[in-house]
Amino acid sequence: LALQLEIDLFVESANNEANVPVPLLIGTRGWGLFVEDDHPMAVDVAATDAARVDLRVGTGPASSAGLRFHLFAAAHPLDVLKPYFEVTGFPKLPATWALGPWLWRDENRDQAEVESDVQTMRDLDLAATGVWVDRPYASGVSSFDFHPTQFPDPAAMIQRAHDLGFRFALWHTAYVGEDQAATAALHEEAEAGGYYPPQTGPIVNNWGRPVDYTNPDAYAWWQDLVRRYTDLGVEGFKLDYVQDVVAGLGPRRNVWVFADGSTERTMHKRYQALYHQVFAETLPQEGPSAGGFLLTRTGVYGDQTNGVIIWPGDLDATMARHKDRVQDRDGSSYSATGGLPASMVDGLSLAASGFAFYGSDTGGYRHCPPDKETFTRWFQQTALSSVMQIGTSCNDVAWEFEDANGFDAEMLDWYRTYTRLHLRLWPYAWTLANAMLTDGRPLQRPYGLQHPELGKHPWDTYFFGDDLLVAPVMERDARTRTVPFPPGDWFDWWTGARIEGGADREMDAPLGTLPLYLRAGGIVPMLRPTIDTLAPVADPDAVDSFATEAGRLYVRLAAGPANALTLYDGTRIAHDGAAVSITPGDVFTTGAQLEIVGLDAPTVEGVPALPDRAALEAADRGWWWDPAGTLYVRLGPADRAIDLR
Repeated sequence: LALQLEIDLFVESANNEANVPVPLLIGTRGWGLFVEDDHPMAVDVAATDAARVDLRVGTGPASSAGLRFHLFAAAHPLDVLKPYFEVTGFPKLPATWALGPWLWRDENRDQAEVESDVQTMRDLDLAATGVWVDRPYASGVSSFDFHPTQFPDPAAMIQRAHDLGFRFALWHTAYVGEDQAATAALHEEAEAGGYYPPQTGPIVNNWGRPVDYTNPDAYAWWQDLVRRYTDLGVEGFKLDYVQDVVAGLGPRRNVWVFADGSTERTMHKRYQALYHQVFAETLPQEGPSAGGFLLTRTGVYGDQTNGVIIWPGDLDATMARHKDRVQDRDGSSYSATGGLPASMVDGLSLAASGFAFYGSDTGGYRHCPPDKETFTRWFQQTALSSVMQIGTSCNDVAWEFEDANGFDAEMLDWYRTYTRLHLRLWPYAWTLANAMLTDGRPLQRPYGLQHPELGKHPWDTYFFGDDLLVAPVMERDARTRTVPFPPGDWFDWWTGARIEGGADREMDAPLGTLPLYLRAGGIVPMLRPTIDTLAPVADPDAVDSFATEAGRLYVRLAAGPANALTLYDGTRIAHDGAAVSITPGDVFTTGAQLEIVGLDAPTVEGVPALPDRAALEAADRGWWWDPAGTLYVRLGPADRAIDLR
């Protein structure tokens, strides 16, 4: 297995998709091996010999310096990431609003379409916190402007998005279009200033040489150009391409030399981190927008300190696995890069490699459009991930029904449900993200690393934090799936039904339903059901924003072993089977609503009984037992505990 980008002609993308190669290996018995080196590598992990790991490193002229290895040991395999971060740097968190749903189109026609999209999402009551505009939006690639005909008033467009509770980002790259009239002056400036690498290898993009960020003058020049956008209110970037700097093509070396004397032998990895750092430093550094939104195709160890969110590149808009042979709509066939299943594997592998923030193109990219089933299964999965970013290369949006994609009103309702679920889960996700800065544990967790004692490693089932078991459907036409439940009781997220764990069980999974389960004793904090965005808005009466008011904290609890959770703001929730207590923190101070499953016709002491759900919703405090199996308890700002009988 190559730990760098290499040619692979047995897959349609013609490369091995090694966009984020991290030389970190974690064993289920709590050991970790990290090779701190940037040279080309190839690794054989128990493939040839089940008891052996082989590593080859192309150190070349630097061989006399040897290699630096780090061996880690921890009581639990997920805890190996903490000492790894102590070596490479703990992740920088993105902005708070970066973990809400994002939308993009592959090509926006013009400013009017962008403004129409943000208004339509609010009109249709679709939860979302951000949009970005992909190319082409400028006069040329890296012209650092907006096309005057397509986007005549970019400041007004960005302000309109902000008013409706959307943060705004742009696609970008590290090239100056060398053959474009719009960038001719910048290209001449780069040539005159020596801002390109002194020696370049083969260029595999359509625009020209990448800027040499090892040159401090080029670094500062580029940041000054980027600030033309950030000064307008742009708070994020999707950073694409810049995979020209590769160590070789087959057996042939590609020679690159940079201003600081480094070559492609190490810069095939280090260039990516510099590229991301240049942009990261232009984003907000303080307040709720600190970290901004930085979505990148590539990454290397240590790059997590730039606050990057990884997207896996151009996956197929299908449910095909990597290298499946697939027949296309026109009858031709191809070897798949991979669709939704490949995204699942990518995200979980990255989580165990120090990159906790991940978001694939929900719906896929190649061979678009996704059909109704593919798009639905994909947005169900990304709703239970760290980052939910939605868009395809066919410009599919959930509210535009076309014969080619088969989208309809039923699917739009499902989309509304899952985008809002993702947004409502923000307190849970943000608590996990902040805890990671101390314990190193990622938000999304491979099954076998969360429960190493079970000896099971399903690629299609994972944990979101400690308490949520996520089992997305990965097979076309499947309406059931086998779920490997760990020991203990589990509760269906949607129905509250109890499931006895410790066995593989065949569970219903109709097209509109993600198999999702809450651990007995689990605690999941959420935002209110009406929430639209995390970002500030101009009209709080029209758009329900967390930035306007944190509001009542909603908490899903499952009866079971005693448990406690401290949220990112210091709010503490605890239960022991007989009582539930809440101690407010700095943000959630106006009361809470508990939703408790797994009880048998309980009563509550501490707040009054109410006759029905409507009375509960109208009251500031009280409780109501839903005979379907859920106890609802509303607590006022002064309530601290209830007793269950």
